[in-house]
Amino acid sequence: MLDPSLAFSIASQLVLVGWLGLIVALFVKAARPFVWPVAQFAIPSILAVGYILLILGGRAGFEEGGFGSIAQVRALFANDSALAAGWLHYLAFDLFVGAWIARDGAGRVPALLLLPCLPLTFLFGPTGLLLYLVLRLAFRRDQPETAQ
Repeated sequence: MLDPSLAFSIASQLVLVGWLGLIVALFVKAARPFVWPVAQFAIPSILAVGYILLILGGRAGFEEGGFGSIAQVRALFANDSALAAGWLHYLAFDLFVGAWIARDGAGRVPALLLLPCLPLTFLFGPTGLLLYLVLRLAFRRDQPETAQ
């Protein structure tokens, strides 16, 4: 069984490496071939393995909770394994989305405007994604109109 406190601590540090790498890669093109796959695939994959281990190791304590109501979710997250798994879930998905933003936005949106999208995605997931989508729309390349 994976210790939830240890998983939480290691995952929180590991994901910072990915986020810092993404910020560097916005401005240092030479870093992109290494940083982008590590941030988008390698680190989220490691977090996914930790997530699975936490779920499998803690499933005996999940009887009290569920996803049918807020009270059931609260009861589920009273279990440290479920809580740590939930944290790894957030970290993995937010970093994956942040890496997508950095990769998709490179050459499309100025790096200085992409920069706030990354910490917003890290801290407030959907807010950073929404900001990026608005920027992406604002900086879209003129596309020829398609016949309807």
